[in-house]
Amino acid sequence: MSASWKTLAAGISVFALAACGGGDDTASSTQGDSAATADPAAQEIADTRHEGFEDLGEAFKTISDQLKTGEPDIAAIQASAAVVSETAAKIPDWFPEGTAPSDGVETDALNTIWGKPEDFAAAITRLQNAAPVLVSAAESGDAAAIGEAFKQTGGACKNCHESFRADDD
Repeated sequence: MSASWKTLAAGISVFALAACGGGDDTASSTQGDSAATADPAAQEIADTRHEGFEDLGEAFKTISDQLKTGEPDIAAIQASAAVVSETAAKIPDWFPEGTAPSDGVETDALNTIWGKPEDFAAAITRLQNAAPVLVSAAESGDAAAIGEAFKQTGGACKNCHESFRADDD
C-alpha cells in the first residue's frame, strides 16, 4: 500500500470514527439526571441504540485499521462491512416516540430527530444507501474501492451526527 493511500486511510479513519461514535466507551448522556424521570422501557430502547452505534463504531474502526495496514485482512473488512449494513437497517427502529431527551431519556440524540422526522429519515436513507456499496466494495477485495466506499459511508454518519446528535466532546 502506498504512503499516500495510508495517509488517506488514516484521514478516513479519524473522520469515520468521529462520525459514528467509535472510541467512546462511556454511556451517552447530555441530560444529566433527567433519565431518572424517563420511562424505563424508553431508556432501554435508548440504551439498545447506543449499544448498536457502539457496534457500528467498532466495525468502522476495524475497517479503518485494516485499510492502514500494508495488507488488509479482507475477511475482517467484509465482516465489518456486513455489520455496518445490518446496523443501518435497524436504525429506524431505534428512535420511536417517547425516547427523546425531552422525554427524560439519557441520550445524545437531539430532539430534532422527532421534530424533523423527514430530515432524519433522509439522513438514515443516505447511510442505508451507502452501506451496500461498502459491502460490495469489501466483497471485491479492492482496497481502493473499499477506501472510497468507506469514505462515503463515513460521510453519511457524519452528516447525521451534525444535525441529530449532541456534541460528544
